[in-house]
Amino acid sequence: MDEIDWSGFHPDTQAIRAGQHRTPEGEHAEPIFTTSSYVFGSAAEAAARFSGQVPGNIYSRFTNPTVRTFEERLAALEGGERCIAVASGMAAIASLAFGLLKAGDHVLCSRGVFGNTVLLFQNYLAKFGVETTFVDLTDAAAWAAAIRPATRLLFVETPSNPLTEIADIPRLADLAHRHGALLAVDNCFCTPALQKPLALGADIIIHSATKYLDGQGRCVGGAIVGERELLDRHVYPFLRTGGPTMSPFNAWVFLKGLETLGLRMRAHSDNALALATWLERQAVVERVNYPGLPSHPQHALAMRQQTAGGGIVSFEVRGGREAAWRVIDATRLLSITANLGDVKTTITHPATTTHGRLTADEREAAGIREGLIRIAVGLEHIDDIRADLQRGLDG
Repeated sequence: MDEIDWSGFHPDTQAIRAGQHRTPEGEHAEPIFTTSSYVFGSAAEAAARFSGQVPGNIYSRFTNPTVRTFEERLAALEGGERCIAVASGMAAIASLAFGLLKAGDHVLCSRGVFGNTVLLFQNYLAKFGVETTFVDLTDAAAWAAAIRPATRLLFVETPSNPLTEIADIPRLADLAHRHGALLAVDNCFCTPALQKPLALGADIIIHSATKYLDGQGRCVGGAIVGERELLDRHVYPFLRTGGPTMSPFNAWVFLKGLETLGLRMRAHSDNALALATWLERQAVVERVNYPGLPSHPQHALAMRQQTAGGGIVSFEVRGGREAAWRVIDATRLLSITANLGDVKTTITHPATTTHGRLTADEREAAGIREGLIRIAVGLEHIDDIRADLQRGLDG
């Protein structure tokens, strides 16, 4: 099993089989290695492991067989050479930033990213001399105008959170590479089941494994996927030293989540498209944001880059915050929580939750208005999801 080249298999097969290396016990399911350290056969072997002369386990902060299985499986799914698993999605972005960037470097980041991503770049990397410029995700001229000789990294979410705007990945990759920079794509909303950013020209993929990779809201984790030499040189040393480590148990849970990823993402997308289509017909709804709708401004681009629209729908209701909260509070089935990627449908008010730490001006610039509601459409029956929302819309 260790000698199989998984690159030639269908993603649904990779999600179940890739990365597993059976122990002499012959287990069928992947084991959880709950150990902090490893025993060496001799002092010489220990020295060879620690120096990097001989590969193998050293300490579970940076080498663990269960975590490694998850890394190899996700790398196979994304078509990447290497994956580094970490403690959370934000830890993945922070590990990439601290491993790759230095004082004097410049980052170009799309404006419509997760609120904590903005704060990480704006409030914390700035302390270490890394400057960030935020630009509209879909404005190609703005990206070209903002790039500098010191620009080291372009960072985007696509689809974006929560407006589901779509980045032109090949175009941004070309811009980055012409200026000696790298393109990192947060692929959290689509996962490799629906979108392969590396195949479209991106250099690095970021994941919050907490979301769809798990799929049932059980554990927190993150991952960085890309070219082996790049990650081994810049990101792995930060993991080894800084220690934003993924636990073996969480890695095992994510492995179980990956086994059903393709099935779930197709079902999430089907439900989301049905819900978005229905929402467009509701009188109190001013606008619906969903890449699978023909009315979406980047619908054609989304359908070139993605195999389906994904599970995230956002929409604006007339009446601002008061009306949005009334819709949310009227639901009985949907879970009021800011997390997403769960089989259970979740609903939230981005302006006061996921993007609540941004200033009012920053939210307005990002298009996060008071009447906006985000739904991560789960796998309940679509009739029940619609009926639950209808209660709030009628109010």
